[in-house]
Amino acid sequence: MLSRVLSFKKIAALFAVLTACISRALASEANLVVPDLSLVSFFGNAVNGKSLLMFGFVVCFFGLMFGICHFLSIKKLPVHSSMKDISELIYETCKTYLVTQGKFIIILELFLALIIVVYFGWLENFTTVKVATIVLCSIIGILGSYTVAWFGMRINTFANSRTAFASLKGKPYPLYAIPLRAGMSIGMLLISIELLIMLVILLFIPSDFAGACFIGFAIGESLGASVLRIAGGIFTKIADIGSDLMKIVFNIKEDDARNPGVIADCTGDNAGDSVGPTADGFETYGVTGVALVTFIILAVSDPVLQVKLLVWIFVMRLIMLISSAVSYWINSAISKIKFALADKMNFEAPLTSLVWITSIVSIALTFVVSKLVIGDLGDGTLWWKLSLIISCGTIAGAVIPEIVKVFTSVKSAFVQNVVNSSRHGGASLNVLSGLTAGNFSAYWMGVAIIVLMGSAYAISSLGLGEIMIAPAVFAFGLVAFGFLGMGPVTIAVDSYGPVTDNAQSVYELSLIENIPNVDKEIEKDFGFKPVFDKSKLLLEENDGAGNTFKATAKPVLIGTAVVGATTMIFSTIVMLTDGLTTGLANLSLLHAPFLLGLIAGGSIIYWFTGASNHAVTSGAYKAVEFIKGNIKLDGNSQKASTEDSKKVVEICTIYAQKGMINLFMVVFFTTLAFAFIEPYFFIGYLISIALFGLFQAIFMANAGGAWDNAKKYVEVDLREKGTELHKATVVGDTVGDPFKDTSSVAMNPIIKFTTLFGLLALELALALTSKGQLNTILAAASFVVAVIFVVKSFTDMKTK
Repeated sequence: MLSRVLSFKKIAALFAVLTACISRALASEANLVVPDLSLVSFFGNAVNGKSLLMFGFVVCFFGLMFGICHFLSIKKLPVHSSMKDISELIYETCKTYLVTQGKFIIILELFLALIIVVYFGWLENFTTVKVATIVLCSIIGILGSYTVAWFGMRINTFANSRTAFASLKGKPYPLYAIPLRAGMSIGMLLISIELLIMLVILLFIPSDFAGACFIGFAIGESLGASVLRIAGGIFTKIADIGSDLMKIVFNIKEDDARNPGVIADCTGDNAGDSVGPTADGFETYGVTGVALVTFIILAVSDPVLQVKLLVWIFVMRLIMLISSAVSYWINSAISKIKFALADKMNFEAPLTSLVWITSIVSIALTFVVSKLVIGDLGDGTLWWKLSLIISCGTIAGAVIPEIVKVFTSVKSAFVQNVVNSSRHGGASLNVLSGLTAGNFSAYWMGVAIIVLMGSAYAISSLGLGEIMIAPAVFAFGLVAFGFLGMGPVTIAVDSYGPVTDNAQSVYELSLIENIPNVDKEIEKDFGFKPVFDKSKLLLEENDGAGNTFKATAKPVLIGTAVVGATTMIFSTIVMLTDGLTTGLANLSLLHAPFLLGLIAGGSIIYWFTGASNHAVTSGAYKAVEFIKGNIKLDGNSQKASTEDSKKVVEICTIYAQKGMINLFMVVFFTTLAFAFIEPYFFIGYLISIALFGLFQAIFMANAGGAWDNAKKYVEVDLREKGTELHKATVVGDTVGDPFKDTSSVAMNPIIKFTTLFGLLALELALALTSKGQLNTILAAASFVVAVIFVVKSFTDMKTK
């Protein structure tokens, strides 16, 4: 009975309804207004489904052009050849890394394709063409994540050298404007591509299996993002720790050109802090949509209402692009007036105002457009209730960064506590005070999430139950959707960090101050006289702002992942219980498999944290060993050799690859094993992963952010580089590096991939229940494979 209830056919049925309406709207011979899709045009005319979809293509095209135009404009910005050469070297090493990861993703796609073929081809008896199309959609999902990641890496390697060169003018405003433009370019293009692919699936995939293709696409993008996020996180922190520890060992400056680990560190800034978040953001956007679509299909019985809600959600996604672009232009105009000619500025101030302006504009447009699109839904009040629920998520996108800054901003009380503890307590008290910041942040973030989701729940009780079952779950999904209401801006402020970090490194590595007559050359070729001393100080201050806003984006993305995953889990529960009518007793602590599943999820999260940290530790050990044996500080050498720098990059790549293989294989086979054990055991497992992962990620991310900016405060504000205090904060930062940029950020794609792939794995398990003991055999075999890789995740990289 369960295999009958839990079926992709239900999802496909909804897409059949939706595609039929679209087909009517697009039929050239009909040219009819489709009543179910009718809305009031922004231009004052009635709009049918065709107009809506054309509007969608126009908005996607606008987003793509926004991204591409900013890409080209940044590329054309002035830059000295010495800085440009360094950024191009960073790009070349990033290319090598991405190609290596691409090959690994292809191997993992073979596993995913096998599951798809077995389920749809063998058990569901889909035709070869249909199965091939579903596999193709999963490949498109992977290519989407991979493409936007490559774009993000390329534009950031343009922006880093241009930002470094702009600093020579001694004015702070360009150092803020260039990284933000690069980030907005990534965010707008990312979401535009996601929406475009969704439109193509809706319009050109036959209705009887469009739903399966849509989920195949989501699983594919989740797979690609998981690899790039996790492997990038391992790579970047191996390089970062290897480079940073040299400051203590040899008492050399930050980004010393003689340190062969610095190029690897710059590569890692892009691999981990640009490539990973970009792919992650692309996947987050799609997976949250899948969760809501799946829930609507299962929880709303009226097909006409289903279509109206789906159209509304789609329009809201388009409005997100528009509101982000408008907010960026408004904020840029204000910032330019205030800071364009200033000699000093707080780099965090315009970034904060951008986040708040975007939140306000998004909320305003949400209410206006909802009134136009679904003003007649239900009793005529649902439009503002649904808008309020989405707004709970949108305002969270502004409130959560403010909470994060309390624990990670350079001059916040918690960061100052880390600095003060380090002054007399050394590295020991530095580490303990950083852990304190992370623990406190998890409490306050939990309270904020409870308030926001509780508000959404309260609103959902005001009539949503008349049109759907479990309205509170839909409300939680809309909160996650609201998180993404300012998606391009969230991606932009996250991408700001790796550009500012790289800019500082590019400046040092270029050795521009040592080039003979360089000041006269710059004055002749570029029309200004460089201010070297102020330039370095501005770059360091801007890097502190980048650290803070990298930290603020992490909880937003992990929060979206958890809330979106919760919606998908509840959708699965709805399917398992035949619309919450049977088997509800199994969702209880009295049902032993469910309780055991809750325990299993926690164990996986803690193993994952340890395994990812271990991969960084082992790789950093090898990197430090090589750098200490090959760094040349004597003689006339001003730069590390290219060969030595490439060797460090190679060490980082090898350990990132080895760590990624073990991590992903455990997650993949554990998901299969637990899905085959028992459906409610698996539900408990998914819930546990989401909740344990949420607080583990918040704790680690904010502890890491506090350590990072404590070091930055000592370097920039106190100017105590090379002191014992500085050494203590460097040690703390090396502890925080894998906390904030490896383990914590990897929770996001792992939660989403496990939930999405788990839906397919559970389908497969339920379909095989009639095959005797096959499920038990597959569960045991998959679990054995998972345990083997758990062991290997330690033994393969044990330090020797």
